[in-house]
Amino acid sequence: MKILVVGNGGREHALLWKLRRDAPGARFYATRPNPGMEALASAVDLAPDDVEGLATWAQGEGITLTVVGPEVPLARGMGDLFRKRGLPLFGPSAAAVRIESSKAYAKQVMERAGVPTAAHRTFTRWPEAEVYLKEKGAPIVVKASGLAAGKGAVVCSTEAEALNAAREMLAEASFGDAGREIVIEEFMTGEEVSVFGITDGRHVSLLLPSQDHKRVGEGDTGPNTGGMGAYAPVPSLDALFLEEIRQQVFLPVLETMEASAAPFRGLLYAGLMRTPDGPKVVEFNARFGDPETQVVLPLMDEPLLELLVAVARGGSLQGAGDPASTGRVALNTVLASGGYPGEYARGHEVHIPDELGVDDPDLLLFHAGTRRDDAGAVVTSGGRVLSVVGLGDDLGQARERSHAAARAIDFEGKAFRADIGWRAFQTSAS
Repeated sequence: MKILVVGNGGREHALLWKLRRDAPGARFYATRPNPGMEALASAVDLAPDDVEGLATWAQGEGITLTVVGPEVPLARGMGDLFRKRGLPLFGPSAAAVRIESSKAYAKQVMERAGVPTAAHRTFTRWPEAEVYLKEKGAPIVVKASGLAAGKGAVVCSTEAEALNAAREMLAEASFGDAGREIVIEEFMTGEEVSVFGITDGRHVSLLLPSQDHKRVGEGDTGPNTGGMGAYAPVPSLDALFLEEIRQQVFLPVLETMEASAAPFRGLLYAGLMRTPDGPKVVEFNARFGDPETQVVLPLMDEPLLELLVAVARGGSLQGAGDPASTGRVALNTVLASGGYPGEYARGHEVHIPDELGVDDPDLLLFHAGTRRDDAGAVVTSGGRVLSVVGLGDDLGQARERSHAAARAIDFEGKAFRADIGWRAFQTSAS
């Protein structure tokens, strides 16, 4: 079996790690792999979003499964082109990816499906948005409708913040094309959770719920990022909650998308808020989340590959059930470049102690924003540099293992949140 992983960040490193464990005899390839992925896959010197180039390469190489990590190649039609050429690919069509690439479209789908979400309005002109914001006041959330690398949602505590955010998106094009249309929605209170669903378009297998930490600062303060850390499972969620989400969120959305001639086959990610009125959808993504993938996959006690192959080949997941977990806990501390999610420097050498993670089943290091310089040293190349994942029998063990490694790794400007999982610890202490 020949498997291509498209992408080269922390999520793709975790996918590659898991798939190699599922199929140790397979041959693996990755697009311009980061230093952590180099030993796990042969390099393909094509950009992850080179849709045409990768389809031609995969056809010539006889690739039997392609797994796409990032959203951009999917939005550009990678799934459509690969399937047109008879190449099995795990990932939805460009039409289905709109549930992520257009927040306005996602809201329309949720309305038709009867899925609970925040009250909202969509705008393409600044004057209308200004009037609406002055009428609604704050707190309120302003979102760029298009793809914005996880940074397009601005939680505004004052009316002035909201007006500034909307003005920058619509009048000043601060998010480019992604912000030409914006969604303004009510501020919801509660606990956010992420649920991944592997789906054939009608049936869905749900993975362990996790909790991401989007804000850059401890205590969930500061601007949104792509994610500063995550943990799984979420102790307050049980099987009944997951079944509720399956019946009230995933299945109605899948049915609505199929009826709209945009069936969704791949990984549907539901970002949820547990509000006093029950769970509501914050957003959908059309691929595995980052940094949640890095904690969810290590806890799977069954192969991921079988589910991906079934969906990629057009098969059914009826009767597949939800994959079993190991019963352990994982916590991911993201090491970021100083200044992220704003401007940050690149090219700082990353020092990882030689003994760190060697023969230690309870510590995983997933590279994200790293590369090799001309001398062969590992240096920073992105805002999120490394995912440091600790595993344990409880959340405390997982956190200590993650923190110890996070402190031991060094590069200039290193920043991380030391409070990943704070809600769970706060609940357990009360």
